[in-house]
Amino acid sequence: MNIVLLEPEIPANTGNIGRSCVATGSALHLIAPLGFSLEEKELKRAGLDYWPKLDWRLYNDFAAFLEANPRGRKYYLSTKAPRSYTEASFEPEDYLIFGKESAGIPEEILAEHPADCIRIPMVKGNRSLNLANSVAIVLYEALRQQDFPGLEKGGTLHRLNWKQMET
Repeated sequence: MNIVLLEPEIPANTGNIGRSCVATGSALHLIAPLGFSLEEKELKRAGLDYWPKLDWRLYNDFAAFLEANPRGRKYYLSTKAPRSYTEASFEPEDYLIFGKESAGIPEEILAEHPADCIRIPMVKGNRSLNLANSVAIVLYEALRQQDFPGLEKGGTLHRLNWKQMET
């Protein structure tokens, strides 16, 4: 999967999203201008030691991103979209595009791609969810639809085993 952040503003969100990308084997695409430096402490703190393992790319603008990534479906996440993210059928090479924290994806971009705009349902009157949470919600739904390709589906305990837990 591909996660795209269009002009992200908060380094801690981007760091958390980077960590989720590493955990899921997803690529992170950052589209400038960024509201922070890639060397910023908050970005590294939120991403922990995952950031060096992250598959990421930086683009000067949205046009450069589109030119560099002509293949794969692109879904635009917006609170203004008419369809829920659960109505989409995700595939491994899809791009999930999220806008900046303060304003989302520009309406000009949304209007060009109405059939590809999806939303996370919320109570009426709520402005938005946290960006890192939104990415996690939609990314894991996309992976669930694909039966979590390449991800572990079970784990081991540190001191006990699952059989000892059964009673």
